[in-house]
Amino acid sequence: MRDLISRRRETETDLRRALERQEFRNYYQPIIALEGGSIVAFEALLRWEHPTRGLLEPPEFIRIAEESGMIRDLGWWALEEACRQIAVWRTLHSSLANLTMNVNLAVKQFHDPNFGARLESLLRECNLPEGTLKLELTESSLMGDSVAAVALLSQFKALGVSLAIDDFGTGYSSLSYLQRFPIDILKIAKPFIEELGAGPDKSALARAIIGLGDTLKLRTIAEGIETPAQVAALLELGCNMGQGYHFSTALTATQLEHALADRTFPTRPALMVI
Repeated sequence: MRDLISRRRETETDLRRALERQEFRNYYQPIIALEGGSIVAFEALLRWEHPTRGLLEPPEFIRIAEESGMIRDLGWWALEEACRQIAVWRTLHSSLANLTMNVNLAVKQFHDPNFGARLESLLRECNLPEGTLKLELTESSLMGDSVAAVALLSQFKALGVSLAIDDFGTGYSSLSYLQRFPIDILKIAKPFIEELGAGPDKSALARAIIGLGDTLKLRTIAEGIETPAQVAALLELGCNMGQGYHFSTALTATQLEHALADRTFPTRPALMVI
């Protein structure tokens, strides 16, 4: 326990310095149209290039960032970087002109009273057309004061931002909220995708979420796709889009540009260097 506390304190201290030292990076994972296989969007995924511990993924630092309050600055950096990157891609690469960017929004960002105004300013600065930015929220961020949540989501929608519920089915939201919130996309969590293709009983939860999306006229994105069998099962169930190692790992902006030029994407973490 003493070692864990010491490691946590060390990570928190390092986090406070990391933004100033520009140690964070956005990696980008393609989101694919399952029917046809074309790239339709990217999801920005935060990574920390720690000077001694190497490349760290969010589970190793996000909780500490949330509990310490640093998530506001860290989340804003990731959002700002992603918006500027998609703006550059849309301007310089004709093949990317119609693609969109998904960015995760932390609970404390969502409830930050200044977030809406900053977001409006950022979208104007980057000159992003309506629908280019898609914010991903967890179910837990929408719980509590539903009236306030509807007002905030409506504000984002008025700015031309699309909204997705990330890891749908793993949280606590009431299904009735889906009719009240101006949501566009349900993202199906990886645990519901892992057993697809292993028989009809294994597809029940994914089938239910996709059916719910159809009923409410919401698009669905499957996360964590790793096999052709999962793709086939999702197509049969009517899922619109997907992402995962079957298509590509998350890449730096430079790696992604090389992959697009070569039309070759690394499909396992060990192959990330292009």
